[in-house]
Amino acid sequence: GGMIHAHILKSGYAFKHTVTDLTNMYMKLGLIRNAAELFDEIPEPNLSILNVVVSGFLQNRVVDEGFEVFKFFCMPGLKLDPFTVASVASSCRIVTSGGQVHCLAVKIDLEMDQYVATSLLTMYLNCAELKSAATLFSAIQDKKMVCYAAYLSGLVQNGVVKLVLQIFNEMRGLLRENPIPVIVVAVLSAIGSGKLLNLGMQLHGLILKLELESDTIVGTSLVDMYSKCGSWRYSYDAFTEMGSSRNLITWNSMIVGSMQNDRVEDAVNLFVELESLQGLKADGTIWNSMISGFSSLGRADEAFLFLRKMMSSGLQPNEQCLTSLLSSCSSHCLERYGKEVHAYATRMEIVDDFLATGIIDMYMKCGAPSSAHKVFDDFRKRSSDPVLWNAMISGYARNGRSEDAFVVFEEMIEHRIKPNVTTLNCLLSVCSHTGELEKGFEFFRLLTVVHGLEPTPKHMNVLIDLLSRAGRLDEAYELLEAVNRNETRAAAAALLGASKIHSEFGLGEEMARRVVELEPENPIPFVILSNIYAGQDKWKDVVETRKALDQKGLKKQPGLSSIVV
Repeated sequence: GGMIHAHILKSGYAFKHTVTDLTNMYMKLGLIRNAAELFDEIPEPNLSILNVVVSGFLQNRVVDEGFEVFKFFCMPGLKLDPFTVASVASSCRIVTSGGQVHCLAVKIDLEMDQYVATSLLTMYLNCAELKSAATLFSAIQDKKMVCYAAYLSGLVQNGVVKLVLQIFNEMRGLLRENPIPVIVVAVLSAIGSGKLLNLGMQLHGLILKLELESDTIVGTSLVDMYSKCGSWRYSYDAFTEMGSSRNLITWNSMIVGSMQNDRVEDAVNLFVELESLQGLKADGTIWNSMISGFSSLGRADEAFLFLRKMMSSGLQPNEQCLTSLLSSCSSHCLERYGKEVHAYATRMEIVDDFLATGIIDMYMKCGAPSSAHKVFDDFRKRSSDPVLWNAMISGYARNGRSEDAFVVFEEMIEHRIKPNVTTLNCLLSVCSHTGELEKGFEFFRLLTVVHGLEPTPKHMNVLIDLLSRAGRLDEAYELLEAVNRNETRAAAAALLGASKIHSEFGLGEEMARRVVELEPENPIPFVILSNIYAGQDKWKDVVETRKALDQKGLKKQPGLSSIVV
């Protein structure tokens, strides 16, 4: 590229005729600085060169500079075209910038251009501005298939499952065209998320009718949908029917689906089958899926066996895989395996805040707070993430070291680490377990008044639990009444237990009825209510309560012990 540029300059070929092509060449080669220098030499850029520069910046993910050049289009005498407006709109990741582009599109009467409207729609959905996206979508009069594709894909991305199905049905009624693969994939994803097996089977029928089953992306989505709906057999049938159109993503989807449906042996057999194929070999993604699958099912021995096999094949686990391994170690107190993950991550220099938090949590749950503190000491000076500190506070609390938890919080404030709502929840939980009522309210005031945190119903529930444990039932009840009724299950249960302990039968009866209302399938409040009535010699009420328990088919589970006698 540089030789061509030099030759043009040397030959004296007219610069104004070649500058656009040269700039475009540099942009496509990723030589952004060369393109920018060339652009700066143009005294009066025309529409053609501006289009090249803006689209070049955006394609090279240099969005801010692209947006700045885009402002040149506002100069008198230059007319914006739909391509440029759409390119800039779809590249905006901040809704304020996207909104400016939208206003400009309205001003120059390009808002309803199909290409521009679709790009604006994509921008709003990428920014999770669902209301703005819905308003724009409704305003588009002559919706094309590509517009529906953008909207449906964006809704799936934002987890709005029901609306996806509604819009898809609307599209089927309005357009005579058959849905394109990207739309089918979006709807399959929505069906899988909602576990709507019957709808999935209906859509499968449409896929067969449209002869889309051989499309690799559609087929893979079908496999994934059936797995998420809990129908492993249908998933495997769809996988088998794909035949030669299967790729590594398809195999990975089938393996992950097998693990999710607790079909471990099938997942292993699929992996072995894949390894024996000509032309396809398990990549890092599939190895990571196998390891994560074993970890999520609590089969740590097999997870670490696959980890070692993976590494001996020259592949390395990703962060998600290591996190799932740590989670498995935490759940089953497997400190030895957890140390392996820690050592590997340290050796490979991939320990970031997220992974460090997982390592701290693992050591704390394995009863090794001193090891957790060593990891914490390595990271706290270079991290401003409160998650790291929260892991230490909750970890010390779990190990019965409340004073150490409070010291960590004091250091957190000294280091000017901004606490979050999880910090408050951790501290209140510590105080609840140790019965330190005044300290709990002191933390609550400090974090809500001084640090400006907005208390959540979960925080209020812990405060109610604190008051209940301290026997201050009137205050607990008063606070309970101030919280949204649907958010008070845990608090009402705490107050119910305290009412029984302190023989406050009237309050206990009210709380039992409230817990029954909020958790009708929970037998515990029925049992406690029965005991409350028995304590007051209200035998008729005892019989009625037991009768209600039997009618609902509920039974209190007997206590279990894992101690071998």
